[in-house]
Amino acid sequence: MELESYFEFSGSDDIRIRGTRVGVEYVLSAYREGASPEKIVLRYPTLSLEQVHAAITYYLRNRAEMDAYLRRWIENGEAAWQEQQRSPSAFVRDLRKRLEERCHALQTAGARPGLTPAE
Repeated sequence: MELESYFEFSGSDDIRIRGTRVGVEYVLSAYREGASPEKIVLRYPTLSLEQVHAAITYYLRNRAEMDAYLRRWIENGEAAWQEQQRSPSAFVRDLRKRLEERCHALQTAGARPGLTPAE
């Protein structure tokens, strides 16, 4: 079985582990943070140990390319977060407004934010 057969390549910035919705970036991020393959399987129970080992092996064989892929993934995520902060959806704006009102009401009542007033 070829190593690439463990993955679905849906473009230069989307590599999924075949048969799952798990992106290879999640497995590789955990691996680069020091997680063992067994810990990664516990974190992503839809993956087999074999799939995790395949992702790590693919990373080690294609380190420069995969490091660039991971950098793009982080940059794209950061850009998306920044855009969400600049232009939040109506739902997020409403949620923020309600949260602000609730915090203000708690402060006015003498409670500290994050704590529920005693009944």
